[in-house]
Amino acid sequence: MDIYCTEHHKLLRQSVREFAESVIKPKARELDEKEEFSVELTRKMGEMGLFGMTVPQKYGGQGMDVLSYIIAVEEIARIDGSQAATIAAHNSLGINPIYKYGTKEQKEKYLPKLCTGEALWAFGLTEPEAGSDSRGSKTNAVSDHGNWVINGSKIFITNGSTPITAGVTVQLISDVHKDGRKEISTILVEAGTPGFSATTMHGKLMWRGSNTSQLFFDNCRVPKKNILGKRGNGSKIMLSTLDGGRLSIAAMGLGCAQGAFDLALEYAKVRKQFGRNIGKFQAIAFKIADMGMKIELARNMLYKACWLKQKNKPYGLESAMAKLYCSEIAKEVTDEAVQIFGGYG
Repeated sequence: MDIYCTEHHKLLRQSVREFAESVIKPKARELDEKEEFSVELTRKMGEMGLFGMTVPQKYGGQGMDVLSYIIAVEEIARIDGSQAATIAAHNSLGINPIYKYGTKEQKEKYLPKLCTGEALWAFGLTEPEAGSDSRGSKTNAVSDHGNWVINGSKIFITNGSTPITAGVTVQLISDVHKDGRKEISTILVEAGTPGFSATTMHGKLMWRGSNTSQLFFDNCRVPKKNILGKRGNGSKIMLSTLDGGRLSIAAMGLGCAQGAFDLALEYAKVRKQFGRNIGKFQAIAFKIADMGMKIELARNMLYKACWLKQKNKPYGLESAMAKLYCSEIAKEVTDEAVQIFGGYG
Protein backbone atom coordinates (compact mmCIF):
# COMPACT_ATOMS: atom_id res chain seq x y z
CA MET A 1 0.00 0.00 0.00
CA ASP A 2 3.00 2.33 -0.44
CA ILE A 3 1.13 4.06 -3.27
CA TYR A 4 -1.16 5.64 -0.66
CA CYS A 5 0.70 5.25 2.64
CA THR A 6 3.54 7.42 3.89
CA GLU A 7 5.90 6.71 6.76
CA HIS A 8 3.47 8.63 8.99
CA HIS A 9 0.67 6.22 8.10
CA LYS A 10 2.86 3.20 8.84
CA LEU A 11 3.87 4.56 12.26
CA LEU A 12 0.26 5.44 13.04
CA ARG A 13 -0.87 1.93 12.14
CA GLN A 14 1.77 0.42 14.41
CA SER A 15 0.89 2.63 17.38
CA VAL A 16 -2.89 2.09 17.06
CA ARG A 17 -2.41 -1.66 16.63
CA GLU A 18 -0.28 -1.83 19.78
CA PHE A 19 -2.89 0.20 21.66
CA ALA A 20 -5.74 -2.02 20.46
CA GLU A 21 -3.93 -5.22 21.40
CA SER A 22 -2.69 -4.07 24.81
CA VAL A 23 -5.58 -1.87 26.02
CA ILE A 24 -8.77 -2.91 24.19
CA LYS A 25 -8.27 -6.65 23.62
CA PRO A 26 -8.13 -7.63 27.33
CA LYS A 27 -11.55 -6.01 27.93
CA ALA A 28 -13.35 -6.69 24.64
CA ARG A 29 -14.90 -10.08 25.43
CA GLU A 30 -16.19 -9.03 28.85
CA LEU A 31 -17.77 -5.84 27.49
CA ASP A 32 -19.39 -7.82 24.66
CA GLU A 33 -20.82 -10.42 27.05
CA LYS A 34 -22.17 -7.75 29.40
CA GLU A 35 -23.42 -5.49 26.55
CA GLU A 36 -21.57 -2.72 28.33
CA PHE A 37 -20.30 0.58 26.95
CA SER A 38 -16.93 1.52 28.44
CA VAL A 39 -16.35 5.14 29.41
CA GLU A 40 -12.85 4.14 30.47
CA LEU A 41 -11.85 2.82 27.03
CA THR A 42 -13.47 5.80 25.35
CA ARG A 43 -11.41 8.17 27.47
CA LYS A 44 -8.26 6.21 26.63
CA MET A 45 -9.07 6.32 22.92
CA GLY A 46 -9.47 10.08 23.32
CA GLU A 47 -6.09 10.31 25.03
CA MET A 48 -4.67 8.29 22.15
CA GLY A 49 -5.89 11.02 19.78
CA LEU A 50 -8.48 8.88 17.99
CA PHE A 51 -11.24 11.51 18.13
CA GLY A 52 -11.26 14.60 15.95
CA MET A 53 -8.42 13.15 13.89
CA THR A 54 -9.21 15.24 10.79
CA VAL A 55 -10.29 18.36 12.71
CA PRO A 56 -7.78 21.26 12.78
CA GLN A 57 -5.77 21.67 15.94
CA LYS A 58 -7.31 25.07 16.69
CA TYR A 59 -10.52 23.22 17.59
CA GLY A 60 -8.72 20.53 19.58
CA GLY A 61 -8.33 18.03 16.75
CA GLN A 62 -5.30 16.23 15.38
CA GLY A 63 -5.23 17.86 11.94
CA MET A 64 -4.49 14.57 10.16
CA ASP A 65 -5.61 13.40 6.73
CA VAL A 66 -8.56 11.15 5.92
CA LEU A 67 -6.45 8.03 5.44
CA SER A 68 -4.93 8.39 8.91
CA TYR A 69 -8.42 8.30 10.40
CA ILE A 70 -9.46 5.31 8.30
CA ILE A 71 -6.32 3.36 9.25
CA ALA A 72 -7.08 4.01 12.93
CA VAL A 73 -10.65 2.67 12.57
CA GLU A 74 -9.35 -0.32 10.63
CA GLU A 75 -6.82 -1.22 13.33
CA ILE A 76 -9.32 -0.88 16.18
CA ALA A 77 -11.85 -3.01 14.24
CA ARG A 78 -9.17 -5.66 13.76
CA ILE A 79 -9.46 -6.26 17.52
CA ASP A 80 -12.95 -5.08 18.49
CA GLY A 81 -15.80 -3.87 16.29
CA SER A 82 -17.57 -2.27 19.24
CA GLN A 83 -14.85 0.25 20.00
CA ALA A 84 -14.40 0.85 16.27
CA ALA A 85 -18.12 1.66 16.03
CA THR A 86 -17.74 4.21 18.82
CA ILE A 87 -14.85 5.88 16.99
CA ALA A 88 -16.46 5.75 13.55
CA ALA A 89 -19.84 7.12 14.63
CA HIS A 90 -18.39 9.85 16.83
CA ASN A 91 -15.91 11.09 14.22
CA SER A 92 -17.92 10.72 11.01
CA LEU A 93 -21.46 11.36 12.25
CA GLY A 94 -20.92 13.30 15.46
CA ILE A 95 -17.95 15.61 14.99
CA ASN A 96 -17.76 16.03 11.22
CA PRO A 97 -21.16 17.72 10.59
CA ILE A 98 -20.49 20.26 13.34
CA TYR A 99 -17.03 21.01 11.98
CA LYS A 100 -18.19 21.17 8.37
CA TYR A 101 -21.48 23.05 8.78
CA GLY A 102 -21.40 24.60 12.23
CA THR A 103 -21.12 28.29 13.01
CA LYS A 104 -17.97 29.64 14.62
CA GLU A 105 -19.83 29.72 17.94
CA GLN A 106 -21.00 26.10 17.59
CA LYS A 107 -17.53 24.86 16.68
CA GLU A 108 -15.87 26.65 19.58
CA LYS A 109 -18.54 25.44 22.00
CA TYR A 110 -18.66 21.76 21.10
CA LEU A 111 -15.58 20.60 19.20
CA PRO A 112 -12.83 20.92 21.85
CA LYS A 113 -14.44 18.47 24.28
CA LEU A 114 -15.64 16.20 21.45
CA CYS A 115 -12.10 15.92 20.07
CA THR A 116 -10.63 14.72 23.38
CA GLY A 117 -13.12 11.96 24.23
CA GLU A 118 -14.42 13.99 27.17
CA ALA A 119 -17.83 13.88 25.48
CA LEU A 120 -19.54 12.10 22.58
CA TRP A 121 -22.04 13.37 20.01
CA ALA A 122 -24.60 11.40 17.99
CA PHE A 123 -26.39 11.85 14.66
CA GLY A 124 -30.14 11.24 14.74
CA LEU A 125 -31.30 10.15 11.29
CA THR A 126 -32.95 6.72 11.45
CA GLU A 127 -36.58 6.29 12.52
CA PRO A 128 -38.79 3.18 12.65
CA GLU A 129 -40.04 3.98 9.14
CA ALA A 130 -37.21 6.14 7.80
CA GLY A 131 -33.52 5.52 7.26
CA SER A 132 -32.37 5.00 3.69
CA ASP A 133 -35.61 6.80 2.81
CA SER A 134 -34.60 9.84 4.86
CA ARG A 135 -37.47 11.94 3.54
CA GLY A 136 -39.81 9.52 5.25
CA SER A 137 -38.89 11.12 8.58
CA LYS A 138 -41.77 12.09 10.85
CA THR A 139 -39.81 13.87 13.57
CA ASN A 140 -40.61 17.56 13.18
CA ALA A 141 -39.80 20.99 14.57
CA VAL A 142 -42.07 24.01 14.79
CA SER A 143 -40.79 27.57 15.10
CA ASP A 144 -42.10 29.24 18.24
CA HIS A 145 -40.94 32.60 19.67
CA GLY A 146 -37.26 32.23 18.90
CA ASN A 147 -37.17 28.49 19.60
CA TRP A 148 -37.65 25.18 17.85
CA VAL A 149 -40.17 22.81 19.43
CA ILE A 150 -39.27 19.25 18.45
CA ASN A 151 -41.50 16.16 18.55
CA GLY A 152 -40.77 12.66 17.33
CA SER A 153 -38.34 9.78 17.84
CA LYS A 154 -35.21 8.13 16.45
CA ILE A 155 -33.92 4.56 16.62
CA PHE A 156 -30.60 2.69 16.17
CA ILE A 157 -28.57 5.78 17.07
CA THR A 158 -24.93 5.04 17.98
CA ASN A 159 -23.54 6.89 21.02
CA GLY A 160 -26.97 8.34 21.75
CA SER A 161 -27.29 7.46 25.45
CA THR A 162 -23.83 6.95 26.93
CA PRO A 163 -22.91 8.55 30.28
CA ILE A 164 -20.78 11.05 28.34
CA THR A 165 -23.12 11.82 25.42
CA ALA A 166 -23.27 15.62 25.13
CA GLY A 167 -25.98 15.77 22.49
CA VAL A 168 -27.25 14.79 19.08
CA THR A 169 -27.68 16.33 15.63
CA VAL A 170 -31.31 15.66 14.67
CA GLN A 171 -32.57 15.55 11.11
CA LEU A 172 -36.22 16.58 11.04
CA ILE A 173 -39.01 18.27 9.13
CA SER A 174 -38.87 22.03 9.77
CA ASP A 175 -41.74 22.93 7.42
CA VAL A 176 -44.08 21.50 4.78
CA HIS A 177 -44.55 23.53 1.61
CA LYS A 178 -47.95 24.13 0.04
CA ASP A 179 -47.22 21.54 -2.63
CA GLY A 180 -46.52 18.92 0.05
CA ARG A 181 -42.72 18.97 -0.20
CA LYS A 182 -40.96 18.61 3.13
CA GLU A 183 -38.34 21.09 4.27
CA ILE A 184 -35.61 19.04 5.98
CA SER A 185 -33.24 20.66 8.47
CA THR A 186 -30.72 19.58 11.10
CA ILE A 187 -30.79 20.88 14.68
CA LEU A 188 -28.36 20.42 17.59
CA VAL A 189 -30.00 19.12 20.77
CA GLU A 190 -27.95 18.93 23.94
CA ALA A 191 -28.34 16.08 26.42
CA GLY A 192 -30.41 17.13 29.41
CA THR A 193 -32.67 19.43 27.41
CA PRO A 194 -36.24 19.18 28.82
CA GLY A 195 -38.38 17.00 26.58
CA PHE A 196 -35.40 15.03 25.22
CA SER A 197 -34.75 11.51 26.52
CA ALA A 198 -32.65 8.56 25.36
CA THR A 199 -32.68 4.85 26.22
CA THR A 200 -30.09 2.17 25.49
CA MET A 201 -31.05 -0.75 23.25
CA HIS A 202 -29.97 -4.29 24.18
CA GLY A 203 -29.95 -7.74 22.57
CA LYS A 204 -27.80 -6.87 19.56
CA LEU A 205 -26.06 -9.65 17.62
CA MET A 206 -22.78 -7.74 17.36
CA TRP A 207 -21.00 -4.53 18.43
CA ARG A 208 -22.54 -5.23 21.83
CA GLY A 209 -19.90 -3.13 23.59
CA SER A 210 -20.97 -0.03 21.66
CA ASN A 211 -23.97 2.10 22.58
CA THR A 212 -27.11 1.98 20.41
CA SER A 213 -30.09 4.07 21.45
CA GLN A 214 -33.65 5.20 20.96
CA LEU A 215 -34.23 8.94 21.19
CA PHE A 216 -37.50 10.64 22.12
CA PHE A 217 -38.54 14.28 21.69
CA ASP A 218 -41.66 15.48 23.49
CA ASN A 219 -42.15 19.22 23.01
CA CYS A 220 -38.38 19.56 23.28
CA ARG A 221 -37.56 23.26 23.06
CA VAL A 222 -34.16 24.46 21.78
CA PRO A 223 -32.99 27.93 20.68
CA LYS A 224 -33.26 28.93 17.03
CA LYS A 225 -29.46 29.33 16.92
CA ASN A 226 -29.12 25.54 17.38
CA ILE A 227 -29.89 24.90 13.73
CA LEU A 228 -26.91 23.30 11.97
CA GLY A 229 -26.20 24.80 8.57
CA LYS A 230 -28.90 26.61 6.62
CA ARG A 231 -32.55 25.88 7.21
CA GLY A 232 -33.78 23.43 4.58
CA ASN A 233 -30.32 21.99 3.90
CA GLY A 234 -30.81 18.96 6.14
CA SER A 235 -30.80 16.41 3.32
CA LYS A 236 -27.64 17.90 1.84
CA ILE A 237 -25.91 17.77 5.22
CA MET A 238 -27.10 14.22 5.85
CA LEU A 239 -25.99 12.91 2.45
CA SER A 240 -22.59 14.57 2.71
CA THR A 241 -22.15 13.16 6.20
CA LEU A 242 -23.05 9.64 5.07
CA ASP A 243 -20.56 9.78 2.19
CA GLY A 244 -17.77 10.25 4.70
CA GLY A 245 -19.35 7.81 7.14
CA ARG A 246 -19.27 5.05 4.54
CA LEU A 247 -15.49 5.19 4.52
CA SER A 248 -15.31 4.43 8.24
CA ILE A 249 -17.87 1.62 7.98
CA ALA A 250 -15.79 0.16 5.15
CA ALA A 251 -12.75 0.41 7.42
CA MET A 252 -14.63 -1.55 10.07
CA GLY A 253 -15.34 -4.32 7.56
CA LEU A 254 -11.74 -4.32 6.40
CA GLY A 255 -10.43 -4.45 9.97
CA CYS A 256 -12.79 -7.28 10.85
CA ALA A 257 -11.56 -9.28 7.85
CA GLN A 258 -7.92 -8.59 8.67
CA GLY A 259 -8.39 -9.65 12.27
CA ALA A 260 -10.05 -12.91 11.27
CA PHE A 261 -7.36 -13.58 8.66
CA ASP A 262 -4.53 -12.99 11.14
CA LEU A 263 -6.07 -15.38 13.68
CA ALA A 264 -6.76 -18.08 11.09
CA LEU A 265 -3.28 -17.81 9.56
CA GLU A 266 -1.60 -18.17 12.94
CA TYR A 267 -3.81 -21.15 13.83
CA ALA A 268 -3.04 -22.85 10.52
CA LYS A 269 0.67 -22.65 11.35
CA VAL A 270 0.37 -24.42 14.71
CA ARG A 271 -2.61 -26.79 14.37
CA LYS A 272 -1.44 -30.28 13.36
CA GLN A 273 -3.39 -33.06 11.71
CA PHE A 274 -1.97 -36.22 10.11
CA GLY A 275 1.49 -35.26 11.26
CA ARG A 276 1.81 -31.77 9.78
CA ASN A 277 0.46 -28.22 10.16
CA ILE A 278 -2.93 -27.82 8.50
CA GLY A 279 -1.63 -24.79 6.57
CA LYS A 280 0.44 -27.22 4.53
CA PHE A 281 -2.70 -28.87 3.13
CA GLN A 282 -3.75 -27.49 -0.21
CA ALA A 283 -7.39 -26.96 0.80
CA ILE A 284 -6.37 -24.70 3.70
CA ALA A 285 -3.57 -23.00 1.77
CA PHE A 286 -6.00 -22.05 -1.01
CA LYS A 287 -8.44 -20.60 1.52
CA ILE A 288 -5.71 -18.48 3.09
CA ALA A 289 -4.50 -17.26 -0.31
CA ASP A 290 -8.01 -16.25 -1.38
CA MET A 291 -8.66 -14.49 1.95
CA GLY A 292 -5.45 -12.48 1.61
CA MET A 293 -6.28 -11.52 -1.98
CA LYS A 294 -9.76 -10.29 -1.07
CA ILE A 295 -8.43 -8.20 1.81
CA GLU A 296 -5.82 -6.61 -0.45
CA LEU A 297 -8.45 -5.72 -3.05
CA ALA A 298 -10.75 -4.27 -0.39
CA ARG A 299 -7.94 -2.18 1.09
CA ASN A 300 -6.99 -0.78 -2.31
CA MET A 301 -10.58 0.18 -3.06
CA LEU A 302 -11.04 1.88 0.31
CA TYR A 303 -7.74 3.73 0.25
CA LYS A 304 -8.43 5.01 -3.26
CA ALA A 305 -11.73 6.50 -2.03
CA CYS A 306 -9.85 8.14 0.85
CA TRP A 307 -7.32 9.57 -1.60
CA LEU A 308 -10.11 11.05 -3.72
CA LYS A 309 -11.72 12.68 -0.68
CA GLN A 310 -8.39 14.07 0.50
CA LYS A 311 -7.81 15.59 -2.95
CA ASN A 312 -11.30 17.19 -2.87
CA LYS A 313 -12.39 15.07 -5.81
CA PRO A 314 -15.84 13.41 -6.09
CA TYR A 315 -15.74 10.23 -4.05
CA GLY A 316 -19.38 9.37 -3.27
CA LEU A 317 -19.54 6.44 -5.70
CA GLU A 318 -16.21 5.05 -4.55
CA SER A 319 -17.14 5.33 -0.88
CA ALA A 320 -20.39 3.44 -1.48
CA MET A 321 -18.56 0.73 -3.41
CA ALA A 322 -15.90 0.45 -0.71
CA LYS A 323 -18.52 0.14 2.03
CA LEU A 324 -20.34 -2.62 0.16
CA TYR A 325 -17.23 -4.56 -0.85
CA CYS A 326 -15.45 -4.33 2.51
CA SER A 327 -18.64 -5.46 4.28
CA GLU A 328 -18.97 -8.45 1.95
CA ILE A 329 -15.30 -9.34 2.38
CA ALA A 330 -15.69 -9.19 6.17
CA LYS A 331 -18.38 -11.87 5.94
CA GLU A 332 -16.53 -14.03 3.41
CA VAL A 333 -13.19 -13.94 5.23
CA THR A 334 -14.65 -14.56 8.70
CA ASP A 335 -16.69 -17.48 7.34
CA GLU A 336 -13.52 -19.04 5.93
CA ALA A 337 -11.64 -18.34 9.17
CA VAL A 338 -14.30 -20.27 11.11
CA GLN A 339 -13.82 -23.20 8.73
CA ILE A 340 -10.05 -23.15 9.22
CA PHE A 341 -10.55 -23.28 13.00
CA GLY A 342 -12.91 -26.24 12.57
CA GLY A 343 -14.59 -27.19 15.82
CA TYR A 344 -12.87 -24.30 17.60
CA GLY A 345 -14.40 -21.81 15.18
